[in-house]
Amino acid sequence: MDIRRVAFDHPDAVKLDDEVRLEYIRLYGPEDGGDATPLDATMFDPPHGAYLIVYDAAGEPLATGGWRSQEDNPEGYADGDAELKRMYVVPRARGRGLARRILAALEDDARSAGRDRMVLSTGSAQPEAIALYASSGYTPATPFGHYRHHDDVRCFAKPL
Repeated sequence: MDIRRVAFDHPDAVKLDDEVRLEYIRLYGPEDGGDATPLDATMFDPPHGAYLIVYDAAGEPLATGGWRSQEDNPEGYADGDAELKRMYVVPRARGRGLARRILAALEDDARSAGRDRMVLSTGSAQPEAIALYASSGYTPATPFGHYRHHDDVRCFAKPL
């Protein structure tokens, strides 16, 4: 397995982002096209973010995730936050520890960039994601972000 830093608009990142958005639609319905969180490729440019893809030995993208800097704002973020975005493992590669590997790499990268806390939001229909974050030291946080007023949103945070 090879973890590579790529741009959020890299073709493999776009492919995996399309897949995760389809999964969101399957889990939560089509109301917002899978995720209406405003994202721009430059949000993941160092030193204010990173976007990573895990590739197998044949060069196939299997997992992805990124973080972007956040500061105190009306959506509930705090100064020094790094927001985890688009964590995803393709179905055929699940159960192999890829999400845990990419999560650790993103935490290390955000810490190196001077971020104080990693924050994330997920949904109640994703118990595997919630279990991953809880077992990785994340604790429930006050709701924040684009979906902070939705009943099925679960927000977590971890000091870096």
